[in-house]
Amino acid sequence: MIDRVNPAELPRPSGFAHAVVASGGRTVYLAGQLGVDGCGAVVPGGVGAQLERALANLLTALAAAGGTPADLVQVTIYLVDMAGYQAHASEIGAVWRRLCGSQYPAAAGVGVTRLWVEEALVEIAGVAVLA
Repeated sequence: MIDRVNPAELPRPSGFAHAVVASGGRTVYLAGQLGVDGCGAVVPGGVGAQLERALANLLTALAAAGGTPADLVQVTIYLVDMAGYQAHASEIGAVWRRLCGSQYPAAAGVGVTRLWVEEALVEIAGVAVLA
């Protein structure tokens, strides 16, 4: 059975679900989240601010599916500005620890030329396994 979860706190999805829960192991596949507010507008402040909002959006989808940051097993971070991300690594690490704690999932950072929303600098997708 597949359960698609689309929290009211996130922009209405078009062509995707914010989270998909597959029963039989409770694996949650989290759609890529941008650093956008509830209306879909990109947050100001550059890569650090966008990463914080994208991660918060990912965690909102995960919570709506019944999970917590500790349940994340894998994330992929897509970056338009890899150098900007690296320049803010300590700030980004602090954001991660504040929102998710000190347990880290398997992760990949992928440089891309652009994202779905042209002004977006970062997108985060993930997979969680619920106990």
